[in-house]
Amino acid sequence: MRYNEKELQALSRQPAEKAAEIGMRVPKKGSVVKRRLVKLVVNFLFYFRTDEAEPIGALLLEHCRIAKEEPSGFSISFIEDPDRKYYFECSSEEQCQEWIDALRRASYEFMRRSLIFYRNEIQKMTGKDPLEQYGISEEARFQLNTHQA
Repeated sequence: MRYNEKELQALSRQPAEKAAEIGMRVPKKGSVVKRRLVKLVVNFLFYFRTDEAEPIGALLLEHCRIAKEEPSGFSISFIEDPDRKYYFECSSEEQCQEWIDALRRASYEFMRRSLIFYRNEIQKMTGKDPLEQYGISEEARFQLNTHQA
């Protein structure tokens, strides 16, 4: 996927599903944990220096693995390079679990599966396809056995 810097900056200014100042270590050799403002917007995780308005980086939360790390942290790695991990340190285990849950819900694939699940539930209850009124009920991305990103 391609994004330009202005689009990402505009997206980073949108209301966040979750935001907090937490410790973060990027996967560079010799990297140390630094305090960052971390902001989840749709399926992007933006990170900022705590005294700056523009993000210094963004992670697209697709095809990634979010794992609990001890004692109260989590990591994000990507399928194409699983050894390259971004580490995050939270102030409590509760905060850590909240972040993990929010990040897992943020992916397109999670949202697609949720839409399919609720579409089927509504169809069982009403006998009607709720997507039909929008003219998208036959699109492959909304079918259970296909996947398009």
